[in-house]
Amino acid sequence: MNTPTGSHHLAAVIVLAAGEGTRMKSSTPKVLHRIGGRTLVGHAIAAARAVTPEHLAVVVRHKHDLVAAHVTEVDPQAVIADQDEVKGTGRATECALDALPQGLDGTILVTYGDVPLLAGDTLQSLVDEHVATQSAVTVITAHLADPTGYGRILRGGDGGVEGIVEQKDATDDQRAITEINSGIYAFDAAVLIDALGKVGTDNVQGEKYLTDVLAIARKAGGRVSAHLIEDLWQTEGVNDRVQLARLGKELNRRTTERWMREGVTIVDPDTTWIDSDVSIGRDTTILPGTQLLGATAIGERATIGPDTTLTDTEVGAGAEVKRTEALLAVIGAGATVGPFSYLRPGTELGAKGKIGGFVETKNAKIGDGAKVPHLTYAGDAVIGEGANIGAGTIFANYDGVAKHQTTIGRHSFIGSDTVLIAPVNVADGAYVGAGSALTGDVEPGQIAVARGRQRNIDGWVARARAGTKTAKAAEEAAANAAGEAATKVTGAGVTSADHEATTRHTDDSTEGQANA
Repeated sequence: MNTPTGSHHLAAVIVLAAGEGTRMKSSTPKVLHRIGGRTLVGHAIAAARAVTPEHLAVVVRHKHDLVAAHVTEVDPQAVIADQDEVKGTGRATECALDALPQGLDGTILVTYGDVPLLAGDTLQSLVDEHVATQSAVTVITAHLADPTGYGRILRGGDGGVEGIVEQKDATDDQRAITEINSGIYAFDAAVLIDALGKVGTDNVQGEKYLTDVLAIARKAGGRVSAHLIEDLWQTEGVNDRVQLARLGKELNRRTTERWMREGVTIVDPDTTWIDSDVSIGRDTTILPGTQLLGATAIGERATIGPDTTLTDTEVGAGAEVKRTEALLAVIGAGATVGPFSYLRPGTELGAKGKIGGFVETKNAKIGDGAKVPHLTYAGDAVIGEGANIGAGTIFANYDGVAKHQTTIGRHSFIGSDTVLIAPVNVADGAYVGAGSALTGDVEPGQIAVARGRQRNIDGWVARARAGTKTAKAAEEAAANAAGEAATKVTGAGVTSADHEATTRHTDDSTEGQANA
């Protein structure tokens, strides 16, 4: 047996992620299930990278291609190690060592792909204690009130670990021990490599156990230490969906608490969900029913919520976003969004801009101070600084074959209930009349009106809807109007204003037909 060197060099972290996870009852490999916006193995990789090892290896087997592809996506530098037909944690570790460069020196950590709350700080403390005590092996342990099902830590008179006994093999006295084995280890590299060569599979399960390395190391005179931690959550693995939800809730509790301690106001942490990769600026307020997902980044002094879901979205300082769903969007400083807004990928709202109630945007660049206040669809749009989009405007971007862009110039005004049939360009400082269906460009300073002339057809209700309540109401209203008109004629004559009111929008009107 090689003697531990006490080297501070962290040669490698090995993450064991080969298991099938049958209790998940899922076609998705257990380690690819998610909490806090990351897969279980993604959390394991993040913790491993936090201690800056020279090498990182992830052992895979079940649905190899899926897991390996995800690991490579998360950490392109990670080494993928394939576990062969021989079962057991010892064999999995051996397969990882075979995939890593030969002659590793220093410390090797072994962790698991289904222990998502294990923190990088805890791994660093494990390494520090392992090196300081010049141990051959150091194992993370914890005291559980109910240790049923866990391997028990057997300590010697010197306080070191004499061995680990599994529940099924323990005596009654040993089962009364509350210190349990987490299965997370720090090994002297030479000790681990040498001992694994001596571990067999002559047990009931026919597996090569990593725990056997501890007994071999101690028998050879090496020190086996325990790194006792109080945070039991960091030792808990996920075996089914109940545990997945339980750990997910605890992770979210820790995440919201961390942000509150960083100066963020979270009004109701129980209804607020924040993924692990989200960032939030100080003095921001998060209101109830809010989800901040993916790589969302919130600036300082913003107000988010209530009832808002932001995914991979950037929000500037001082912005307000309420009752909104946004994906891959950018919201500028001081901007306002909502309520009931839907920002699809490619939306960029400038500083102090506005996306109001019941507005949907997609691939829309909305300039500083521009407003899309309500009841609008803006797809494939470029809206200039200070422009105003009236209620009910539709950017008709799809012709059934391809998408087309509409451009609205700076400080232009689009009247309510307008359809902009792309591709079309409205220049800076232009107007479009309400109710228009615009198919052509508008030049600077022009007003475009593109709508049918209004026609008022006398007597239509009496002829087409005779006998209805509508017809009766019209007849009564006409009689009243006739009486009032007669009174005016006999009293003071017809005024010019009265005459204008009676002639507006007749068949002779050219309103809406004039050239821009």
